[in-house]
Amino acid sequence: MRASKLPKSKKMKLPKHLQHINPYAAGIDIGGRSHFVAVPEGSCEKPVREFSSFTDDLHQMADWLLDCGVTSVVMESTGVYWIPVFEILESRGLEVRLVNARHVKNVPGRKSDVLDCQWLQRLHSYGLLEGAFRPAEHVCTLRAYVRQRMNLVRYAASHIQHMQKALAQMNLQLANVVSDITGATGMRIIRAILDGQRDPLVLAGLRDRRCKNSESTIARSLHGNFRPEHLFSLKQAVDLYEFYQGQIAECDRQILHQLASFDTAEASGNGPGATLPAGLEEALQRMSGVDLTRIDGIDCNNALKIIAEVGIDMSRWKSSKHFASWLGLCPGTKVSGGKVLSAKSKPVANRAAAALRMAAFALFKSKSALGAYLRRQRSRLGAPKAITATAHKLARLVYTMLKHGTAYVDAGQEYYEERYRTRVVQNLKRKAQKFGFSLVEITGLQTQNATS
Repeated sequence: MRASKLPKSKKMKLPKHLQHINPYAAGIDIGGRSHFVAVPEGSCEKPVREFSSFTDDLHQMADWLLDCGVTSVVMESTGVYWIPVFEILESRGLEVRLVNARHVKNVPGRKSDVLDCQWLQRLHSYGLLEGAFRPAEHVCTLRAYVRQRMNLVRYAASHIQHMQKALAQMNLQLANVVSDITGATGMRIIRAILDGQRDPLVLAGLRDRRCKNSESTIARSLHGNFRPEHLFSLKQAVDLYEFYQGQIAECDRQILHQLASFDTAEASGNGPGATLPAGLEEALQRMSGVDLTRIDGIDCNNALKIIAEVGIDMSRWKSSKHFASWLGLCPGTKVSGGKVLSAKSKPVANRAAAALRMAAFALFKSKSALGAYLRRQRSRLGAPKAITATAHKLARLVYTMLKHGTAYVDAGQEYYEERYRTRVVQNLKRKAQKFGFSLVEITGLQTQNATS
């Protein structure tokens, strides 16, 4: 049966999500050697072009996009190849959006560079793509320095392992008698060994007075086989470790200089002629206007990593819940047919979330309210989920402090335990009332438990 045509007055309009929201949009498929760019049909004779990854070709790409009337560009975050394209196009006045590759899945069976850029352009023209978070330019600069410092720390740690291996090959059990071979005692003994000292008693006399083990115990661990090839490996490991320590110190100075260059007039009320901060903690406080280290578990290094990754502008997220979800610290919502298939947190490679998890891990022995919350959650959910739940709470605290400029005050472990007890008692009274019973408190028993 043939359907009758609707009159013109009753023709259905396309819904808003199927209309062209970005009619002057372009899509770029990023590659290592070249980039494929797609513009709207009719804006030029050849709507798909390939540009090399050289800088002059990227400027030609920007000129061509402007000539085609493009105002918004979208691209995938492919490795680090997108960074020069992003920076050049943004400097030319174009709106550039970086999207997650997992959110841009092409039609199965149709996978090529040309089709990818056309698919990106089509999705973006309908407004179906959301740009990934990218902080302000000065925060990006700080983030680059902080990430470089993290790399240097990782490189230095590998050479500590090389030092331990060389000592073990000589059967010098220094790592068993000192907590850290790169501490005061360990480095004094290692440098003396490299200078030619072999007497265990003389080497043990270099111990720091704060060292827990006695000189006799340390001396017993320093009887070894000083072979020249192992001494050579130890010397090179020590030299590389000390070199990286110098690079870390230089990186710290650059980070402090970058923090001092921030415009702190809005954050702390200081004018442009304000004095430079004396240290990292003061610089962070002047930059953000709050002291994140007041939160239990967050030290100066963790606060630096968090601010370097997310910045201080919390208006990019609608609420603290959106912020925690972006960090990947919320339960997943994989539900089908009314049944929860999985509640796992989504896997994200977020350095700020990793810093918050490390801060939560440090709270296991804390006497604060956050420490009591972590231990309570561990008894219910296990350690991994408890750490994630506590990191979620830390993320919301960080969001509130940076958003509203409020200070954090720890209520204490006793306050948390009392609130938990009150909540449990109220739930028990509600359940008892539901079944026609009443819950009566035994005062004598409570006093006996308190005294015991």
